[in-house]
This record gives sequence, structure tokens and C-alpha cells, in this order.
Amino acid sequence: MTFRFPQIAAAITLSLAGASLASASAADGDDAAAGFAPVESIVEERFENEIGLEGQNPVNWRSLMRQTSLALAFQHAFRVAAQPKTRAELGGPFFKDYIHSLRGIKGWDDGDSDFINYVAHPIMGATAGFIYLDNDRRGDVDLGMTRRYWSSRLRATGFAAAYTAAFEVAPISEASIGNVGLNPGTNGAVDFVMTPVGGLGMMVAEDALDKHVLRPLERSSNNRWLVATMRCVLNPARSTVQITRFKPPWRRAGRPLPR
Repeated sequence: MTFRFPQIAAAITLSLAGASLASASAADGDDAAAGFAPVESIVEERFENEIGLEGQNPVNWRSLMRQTSLALAFQHAFRVAAQPKTRAELGGPFFKDYIHSLRGIKGWDDGDSDFINYVAHPIMGATAGFIYLDNDRRGDVDLGMTRRYWSSRLRATGFAAAYTAAFEVAPISEASIGNVGLNPGTNGAVDFVMTPVGGLGMMVAEDALDKHVLRPLERSSNNRWLVATMRCVLNPARSTVQITRFKPPWRRAGRPLPR
């Protein structure tokens, strides 16, 4: 059976984004209008509302899956919109091409540039990791040589590895939307390794910049635009997580911008 896949991909992307928006809007309520106002931790509020008893489950899986679905939907929508090579492979037998794409994962390289493989994919891994930490009670830990800090980041790295697998080879993935891997040399191990492992390095780097650059800047500067800009520039992955909550990318829970 032959499918014309652009309509299917668009419908799935829109449905994921719409469901995520509806869920987020219902969960956030009036908080979405708060803007720059001081707020309590969104993670803590949602645990209290959705779980009820503190300590019953450290991870808010409902919110985590909502943010993850939205992030994946945005990524695939961007690929279809911005990459001619992705659109060129949308036609053809969907399941047959998908299976052949999975079988085409060989070697290390995937034909992408060094920037994509060794910068962009680690940022993607860090974003997935911070999405996990955003929904884990144990994730709000200052950078340091402590077991609690490194345990939280390693859990986030494990989640980033799962996110990478979903992005690369799930039924709705690079392998099915655009058939990455169908042609020889277009998919390899590099993304499966560099996304979570590089993501760990990126998370630690952003934590260091947040602790040693951004927080001192927040204490010393009254320029809200400077603080907002530097948060986005120096912490791109953490800022992207806020977008999956339909919040401004410069927002940080409990850290309002200077007035």
C-alpha cells in the first residue's frame, strides 16, 4: 500500500501540538498570564495538584510526556517545513520505506555536518534532559561534586537517550518522516551517542554558566532585557524547555526579571 505522507505527518504534528497546548492551558490556568511575575515552582504545583501526596512519585510523568510530545512535534514540523531533502522523501510506501530506513543504520557517520552532529544534537540532548529535570522533584540541584547532582544529571541523560531513540527510529521519527537511513550513509551511530552524551556535557556547562554567570548577573543588574537575553544566549537548552510549557524562554521559576 502506498501513502502520500505529508498530510499524515502534518495531521500528527498538529494533533500532538494541539493536545499539548490544550493540556498545558488547562493545567496552567491563570498562571499563563503571570508573565514576569514571581511564581512558585511549576513542578511543585503540578505534583501537589496531580499526585496529591508529597513523595509518592518524584517524577511527574503526565507533564513530562506532554512536554516531550510537544518537543518532538515541533522538531518534525520544522524538518518538514525547512528541509527540502525531508520533503522529497515523503512519498512512497510508508511501512516498507520505514523498515528499510531502520535497516540502513550502519557505521558512525550520517552525512550531516560536524556542527549538526557535535553541537546541535548535544543541545537537543540537553533540552530533553532539562525537560526531564523540569518534571523531577530531585532535579533542582545546584552544580557541585555531589551524588545528588550527578545522579539527577545521569537520570536526565538516560531520558535523553530514550528521547533520541524516539526522534530517530520510532514510528513517527526521522526514519519514517523523510526516511533518513533509506539511502546509504544517511544514518549512523553518531546521533544515538552524541545526543545524550554530548547533552550531558551541555547540561553541566549550562548549569555552570547559570551558577557562575547568570545568577551573579541577576543580583547585580537592574536591566531586565540584558538578563532575559543572557539567559537565552547562555542557556539555550534550558530556555527551550520553557517554550514547551508555553512560557517565555527567559523565564526561570522563582527568579523574576528585574523590574
